[in-house]
Amino acid sequence: MNRRNPERLFQSKMTKRLFSRYFLSLIGFFIGFLILYLSVIWAGHNLFVWQSDNLLYSLFRRLETLSPLLFLLGLLAGWIIITFVFFSKIVRYLDELAHAAKRLTEPEASPIVLSDTLKELQDELNQVRERAASQARMAREAEQRKNDLIVYLAHDLKTPLTSVIGYLTLLHDEPQISTALQSRYLGIALNKSQRLEDLINEFFDITRFNLTSITLEPEQIHLSRMLEQLASEFSPILAEKELTWTLDIAPDVYVFCDSAKLERVFDNLIRNAINYSYPKSPVFLSLIPVREYVKICVENRGRTIPPEKLERIFDQFFRLDSSRSSSTGGAGLGLAIAKELVERFGGSIRAQSVDERVSFTVLLPLSLRKIS
Repeated sequence: MNRRNPERLFQSKMTKRLFSRYFLSLIGFFIGFLILYLSVIWAGHNLFVWQSDNLLYSLFRRLETLSPLLFLLGLLAGWIIITFVFFSKIVRYLDELAHAAKRLTEPEASPIVLSDTLKELQDELNQVRERAASQARMAREAEQRKNDLIVYLAHDLKTPLTSVIGYLTLLHDEPQISTALQSRYLGIALNKSQRLEDLINEFFDITRFNLTSITLEPEQIHLSRMLEQLASEFSPILAEKELTWTLDIAPDVYVFCDSAKLERVFDNLIRNAINYSYPKSPVFLSLIPVREYVKICVENRGRTIPPEKLERIFDQFFRLDSSRSSSTGGAGLGLAIAKELVERFGGSIRAQSVDERVSFTVLLPLSLRKIS
């Protein structure tokens, strides 16, 4: 069943109220004027004793003859006056709304105040102004965070690049260097080059997230197998950080979704769990079918996230690691992109953090829903 747009419903309600007053005024005037007209006719015939040569009697008889015309003219005059008064009010209301519309872009001004008739619209306009001010503030904060991160990332690019150049210069200038030392220098240069690649990819993420729209290419996906493969691919990274997998993946679960983008969602969630896990702790990955949905949970043992940070964890460019370590954390886009994609899939994602446990739960429909 289609639901009516609340704004159109409000406009319809306000229009009905104004026109109801208009028509009630017309009906009230018509009834009152009719009663007055009949009262005058009745009084002229019953309350006075007329003489045939009385001047007032002659005038009364003449007016009585013209009474239908006078009655119609009175109705017309009353209709014109009521209509004029009514539309004068509408023009005044429009002037109030025009003035209020100008103040929508003045978030620091006092609240908008309209006539009692426009009280509901007044509240709606004040809410719109507050929402616009809040969105503008959030946009400024996001832009500032992005600019700060670009500066930070540009600064961080220097460190691995300097190391790569330094060790390659040593290898170039010292041809007699031992094989073991050559291998060590090449290993360090490779490691720093990979870190440099990660930072450059973060720049691309910032650009893509802001300048491109997400286009889905849905297909039937063996979700169980995808998660098992991801777990296997991340095993070396877990081993390097002394972490272990704890898997609980239901077999043969299929979803209709975009494979590449769904894989990116879980890639971001797993990387986040790895980056913020305590050493020598397990990382949990589970897949459970729930009626028409599947529930995927990624959980790790790590520092409890304060509620104020947990509320912002899916914001663009937000990073939990305020120290801006070069070795952990990215541009603050991974979780924001994951949330954007999951919602485009018709699902939902939420984060929880209690008792030094951090978990992300994704709920996905088994079939791809209509996407706007």
